[in-house]
Amino acid sequence: MKQFPNLIPDCTVLVVGMGLIGGAYAKALSEKGYRVLGITRSREVIDEALREGTIADGDTAVNPALIAEANIIIFGLYPAVLLDWIDQNGHLITPGTVVTDVTGVKGCVVERVQEMLPMGVEFISAHPMAGKELIGSNTLDVYCAATPDMFRGANYLVVPTDKNTPEAIRLCEQLGRLLGFGRVTRLTVEEHDRTIAYLSQLTHAIAVSLMCCAGEGSDTASDADIARLSLLTGDSFRDLTRIAKINDTMWSELFLSNREALLEQMDLFSERFTAMRDALAEGDSDKMREMMRLSTTRRNYFDKNSR
Repeated sequence: MKQFPNLIPDCTVLVVGMGLIGGAYAKALSEKGYRVLGITRSREVIDEALREGTIADGDTAVNPALIAEANIIIFGLYPAVLLDWIDQNGHLITPGTVVTDVTGVKGCVVERVQEMLPMGVEFISAHPMAGKELIGSNTLDVYCAATPDMFRGANYLVVPTDKNTPEAIRLCEQLGRLLGFGRVTRLTVEEHDRTIAYLSQLTHAIAVSLMCCAGEGSDTASDADIARLSLLTGDSFRDLTRIAKINDTMWSELFLSNREALLEQMDLFSERFTAMRDALAEGDSDKMREMMRLSTTRRNYFDKNSR
């Protein structure tokens, strides 16, 4: 059996799924002097990662030799793809290996992965709170957009369960610090999914819904209408809708995987939005100003704790 890995330069790390996040992990760890291996479906990505020296070896297929060599495996896959990969190939992971992930929801992932992995393989879940909008880019462009400093100052969430050892939890937290994250925080699975429903998924749902509004009081709006409006907007609209450029495959899966928590947050938002609408309809300036003061006070916390 392998010895439990420590984050020292002779540790070998395998990244499975070298998209934006997986690619950034690989580049950051390689830059730190770690031996990095890669498995991803794109031959172009493997060739580019080999050419630039990010990975020492790689493959487009599930390669048992690469899996056996790794002390730590990082899965940069969507939740459903991760579960399918573990179901089909988890038996290839050798005892003593520590496995982690980057998935944006945990309730549908963590317990199932822990149950499927072989004895002696430990899965400690994590969530890097960083990314970029790259809709329409091909796989090579997405990988090339990943940078080794992409996580600098961002939040890194570690999501242990009672099946995790203290050693694996510390290892995962050390990995976050090594990658440059500014704040490393432990959350339970339930805390993580409730928090993400509010901080990430609800905000994306609002941005998408706003961009789907017709505007100008019309029931329908053509692309030409929206293009004309884009010439008239200010920074507030741009800031609020930046994340509306969205990966529909990934985000629809994340929404559905965290449906209960997200619906709860959407209902709460709907209540608050209705309260603001009612205050406006009734000419209740005091109520509107009360909500605005509360909003300003709460937003100040995010300014103080920004990256």
